[in-house]
Amino acid sequence: MRKLASFLMVTLDGYFEGEKPWDIDWHNVDEEFNDFAIEQLDTTDCLVFGRATYVGMAQYWPSAEAIKDDPIVAAKMNSAPKIVVSRTLEEPEPAWSNTRLIRDVTDLAALKAEKGKEMLVMGSSVLTTSLMELGLLDELRIIINPVLIGAGNSLSGSAGHRIPLKLLSSREFRSGNVMLTYKPVPAKD
Repeated sequence: MRKLASFLMVTLDGYFEGEKPWDIDWHNVDEEFNDFAIEQLDTTDCLVFGRATYVGMAQYWPSAEAIKDDPIVAAKMNSAPKIVVSRTLEEPEPAWSNTRLIRDVTDLAALKAEKGKEMLVMGSSVLTTSLMELGLLDELRIIINPVLIGAGNSLSGSAGHRIPLKLLSSREFRSGNVMLTYKPVPAKD
């Protein structure tokens, strides 16, 4: 069985974006982070997105700007198999190479059972929360950026209840970013 992990970047006050969609100008990205991103993409053979994150990623990564600014990551993002989980999209729109649509988050359980490398949810806080609540997420990776923005969309805003986590590891970056890697702890019956 392959691992299903989720990766998100947040502010120190817990927001994954500002008050407007894609308000992420606070992302603290440098060469060390870029090397980490490449390493992380090398461990996966399937990227998973919720609808909103998919739309933003599909608009950015195939663009000439992304290919010029970050050719290695852009090549990996654009060539990787991708899944978008959405009940509202009729087809993945905008079109992004090698993408398929699934309607129900629980369909990811069957995909986890297939052989392969890690499946990686990128961004997609609502999808990540749903996966934790269903017991499908194996690992949660959060990079905390050393900035406070005061308001925005909370990482845990869609959680319907408390979700306990066990810290697996931490990593400090020279930029001041800190990555915390957690395992969701199953609820006791």
